[in-house]
Amino acid sequence: MYKYKDLLEIRTLSAEEIGFLLDTAGPMKEIIKRQIKKVPTLRGKTVVTLFYENSTRTRGSFELAAKYMSADAINISGSSSSVAKGESLYDTGRTLQSLGADVIVLRHPMAGAPELLARSVQAAVINAGDGAHEHPTQALLDMFTVREKKGGLAGLRVAIVGDVLHSRVARSNIWGFTKMGAEVRVCGPATLLPAGVEETGALVFHQLDQALAGADVIMMLRIQKERQQQGLFPGLREYARLYGLNERRLALAAGDALVMHPGPMNRGVEITAAIADSNRAVIEEQVTNGVAVRMALLYLLSGGGAQA
Repeated sequence: MYKYKDLLEIRTLSAEEIGFLLDTAGPMKEIIKRQIKKVPTLRGKTVVTLFYENSTRTRGSFELAAKYMSADAINISGSSSSVAKGESLYDTGRTLQSLGADVIVLRHPMAGAPELLARSVQAAVINAGDGAHEHPTQALLDMFTVREKKGGLAGLRVAIVGDVLHSRVARSNIWGFTKMGAEVRVCGPATLLPAGVEETGALVFHQLDQALAGADVIMMLRIQKERQQQGLFPGLREYARLYGLNERRLALAAGDALVMHPGPMNRGVEITAAIADSNRAVIEEQVTNGVAVRMALLYLLSGGGAQA
């Protein structure tokens, strides 16, 4: 049973807790497959998505997750709220709580912002990505997708390739897959790998061919152009030549290797269009499973777990 008020990071969760969250998402996916995607489970609850950064998949899936479970969903962006007038995150959170929010889903450019908000409000807080810290729900949906396809996570070889330095997705996935017994490999230019990443238990590679050898899962990370201000690699063409996933490199992995991407993709940079659209890629299934995982979290953090 999930015993926490909030979901702030994967790093502090146990393998048993992660497994419980993934197990809870299973029945939620059955709801998504129905012709009428609606259950009254969270009727009377209010879910607020508070996003200080742009998002399509995460924000949209949280809104759909809330609506599929009959909760009231309110979307607030930093640019269109009182934040633009200088209101602090603390005061914004207190205002949302006074308005009756039961769950606040926060995306913020500063690491630690969801933890600060969680200490300030009684409402449950879900971290939808904070700076370069973590993106726990993305890791959960990635693990759910892999477990669904492979039947388990223990013993798998997972290669995470690209801009690990700026990737909160990578950090959450490293913690998550490692805790669940997988071998995690990270690969990228030295300038895009954080110092001390090997202390997380991940194996570090600088040559992509070596990282992909025998891999069961290949997770390509987006080159975050909006965070690249220091010229950390020569250019996109050079990056694609050395670290882009193409047909030749995919052949180095296991014959049934899964190809993943958290999106949005830079086609032709980190991954070719042919692979992104192939039957080896589970990128669209990641999006679908994201709704199921977020339905499970809204259910548990709204009190569903206490009734289990």
